[in-house]
Amino acid sequence: MTDASRLAAGDGAAAAGGPSSGNGMAGAPEQAADEAARLFELRSAPVRDFAGQAAAVASACHAMAARFHQGGKLVVFGIGGSSTDAQHVAVEFVHPVIVGKRALPAISLTTDVATVTGVAAREGLAGVFAHQIRHLAEPADLALGISADGNCESVLAGLRAARLLGMLTIALAGGGGGALAASPVVDHLLLARSADPRIVKEIQVTMYHVLWELVHVFLEQPGLLAPEVVR
Repeated sequence: MTDASRLAAGDGAAAAGGPSSGNGMAGAPEQAADEAARLFELRSAPVRDFAGQAAAVASACHAMAARFHQGGKLVVFGIGGSSTDAQHVAVEFVHPVIVGKRALPAISLTTDVATVTGVAAREGLAGVFAHQIRHLAEPADLALGISADGNCESVLAGLRAARLLGMLTIALAGGGGGALAASPVVDHLLLARSADPRIVKEIQVTMYHVLWELVHVFLEQPGLLAPEVVR
């Protein structure tokens, strides 16, 4: 049968209400709506859980605002997909999208490809952030490590180097927090409790947007900072 014959046969079947008539798709919108509802529900529990971490978020932001107030800068890092989050965080603080908000110093350690690959070639991937922190950061600075599962060796090593330097350390991790949750080098830990890396990613984006907003709340109301911090 030629292509034209097949097309004609198909058109005939459609006209007769056959399999290609589209009648089988009658329930497609309802099925899609059910699937959409299921996907939203998968995200509901992690979002509610994050909302339940409000006190931990406020504590982290208060500490971050104090460091910024004293002249510290934010140093952000992560591997793979989290590396793009690190860049996103840095630009949010340095170049706020909301007009009138104060720009704050922040750098992403994932943007210097030459340094990252050079250190990785000589010291291994686990050492890329620790090396940069030892040479670029100051004790007054803030370190923010991002990991999808909490078990990234590079992020943990970076936070360890930051703590040894005297920096404030914050970690965003997925699932149960993994090695980051168990490590004493993390001052503030925020969890995106989901086994789905896509949902973790979505919650972590919300996390650092909330961090940005609440840090500005503290900085715009210096009376909320500890008396010894305000100068």
